[in-house]
Amino acid sequence: MNIDVSTYQRGVVVLAAGGTGGHLFPAQALGEALVARGLLVHLMTDARGVEFGNRFPAVAVHAIPSATITLRKPWRVPGQLYRLVTGFMAARRIMADMQPEPPVAVVGFGGYPSLPPLMAALQLKIPSIIHEQNAIMGRANRAVAKYTSAVASSFPKIANLPALKGDFAFTGNPVRSIVMKQWDAPYVPPEADQTFRVLIFGGSQGAHFFSEFMPKVIEALPRAVRRHLKIVQQVRAEDIDEVQADYDRIGAEVKLAPFFADLPKLIAMSHLVICRSGASTIAELAIVGRPAIMVPLPHAIENDQLKNAQSFSTAGAGWLMQQKDTSHEEMAAFITRMRFQPEELTQAANAAKAFARPDAAELLANLVQKHATTKAVEEIVEE
Repeated sequence: MNIDVSTYQRGVVVLAAGGTGGHLFPAQALGEALVARGLLVHLMTDARGVEFGNRFPAVAVHAIPSATITLRKPWRVPGQLYRLVTGFMAARRIMADMQPEPPVAVVGFGGYPSLPPLMAALQLKIPSIIHEQNAIMGRANRAVAKYTSAVASSFPKIANLPALKGDFAFTGNPVRSIVMKQWDAPYVPPEADQTFRVLIFGGSQGAHFFSEFMPKVIEALPRAVRRHLKIVQQVRAEDIDEVQADYDRIGAEVKLAPFFADLPKLIAMSHLVICRSGASTIAELAIVGRPAIMVPLPHAIENDQLKNAQSFSTAGAGWLMQQKDTSHEEMAAFITRMRFQPEELTQAANAAKAFARPDAAELLANLVQKHATTKAVEEIVEE
């Protein structure tokens, strides 16, 4: 993304994030808010995140060596630590040499690729802030949380939070401007004789399960439900032909694709969403205000998706169904009930909207500017 550096006036901020959408999307949202305030943004991530860089509001994207520590495979740990140390040295060098000046703050969004930049910031005495997207703090954030200037959270309470010496702020999970465009999209429940739109997506790790499971669910629906049903579903490229054949056999009207660039708009057009429960998914459902059946990724690290879904469903914004406990007949029965209970769908949509933090990016930007300081720049320049 091209950034007009002539608007620069208030300092440089480094954003550090793992290379998946769950880490990069809130970082992008914060980046947009900071650039609007006249700051320059640099992104530090891994090779996966570099591919995302052309959509990121940064003057530069830096690929930093990193590795996930796998204690269950101890023979790999020495090499992983070496990668992290290499990343620390690279991040430190880049920050010290950054132009027009070293950063006034470093903000980490979790994932092991965020660790080297955060460790470098701590060593250079640059104010550091971390943002935790999930309802349970991840391992990378937990490793540095007690040393940072502040911790921001997407949820009012998060599990595994260590004792902190800095601030704690409930900011919510920042969402991108493309999501915020749907903030005012009203929820109109389906009438009995009108189209019932269902959106199904699972992200890179969850789409295959839905590809196998959902055609069986749709087949188990009563004809009265299937007759007016329109499905949009994310499907991995290698699964599309098989899934399309399954739906054709059922006679279901469906649109399949590996990726939807306009996913927030599709969420807004839906009466019901069936999805995983990653932190960004929860935040986007809340901003758009749509009811959802959430099936958490069962092998997510530390069950973060389960915690997220529990928080959202407890607020009345959706329904939690665990993969191991839910049959396709049970989900079909639930969808059927929802189809003819528009008031329950509307209540959940309203609860989702109430769960939203539309000002999350601005609140997080406020926190960054509160802790950012020119003192850090002066100390680095003196070295």
